[in-house]
Amino acid sequence: MACLVGIDFGLKRTGLSCTDPNQMIASGLNNLPTSEVLVFLKDYFLKEEIEAFVIGQPLQRDGTPSAVEIRIQDFIQELQNAFPKQRIERYDERFTSKMAVQTMLDGGLKKKKRKEKGIIDQVSATLILQSYLDFKTNTTI
Repeated sequence: MACLVGIDFGLKRTGLSCTDPNQMIASGLNNLPTSEVLVFLKDYFLKEEIEAFVIGQPLQRDGTPSAVEIRIQDFIQELQNAFPKQRIERYDERFTSKMAVQTMLDGGLKKKKRKEKGIIDQVSATLILQSYLDFKTNTTI
């Protein structure tokens, strides 16, 4: 099996996560300026086999798409062009930023470190990917 890569897309910064080859556990991979994501992923692809990308789908409380969805669709098109053989999945990312902050608090991360936006993005990407894995595991017969 190959790994999955989780993406918490942001207009300025994007968090990335990945799974082990058996797709059991999601771990933080990186957080970087959004403009550098595709270059990073192309380099990562040279070292690791990627089966699919799981991109957070930001929805409003009522289930309608968030304003950033248009930019995410542009990013997805660029990702498809760069990785035509890899699947792209979407997964609801509502509340992942809040859950990421709580996870960091529970983990004892110092206040100064918690204020680093990139850390929140990376933890959010990990939460999106792990939630996707859990959903996939629980819905597979």
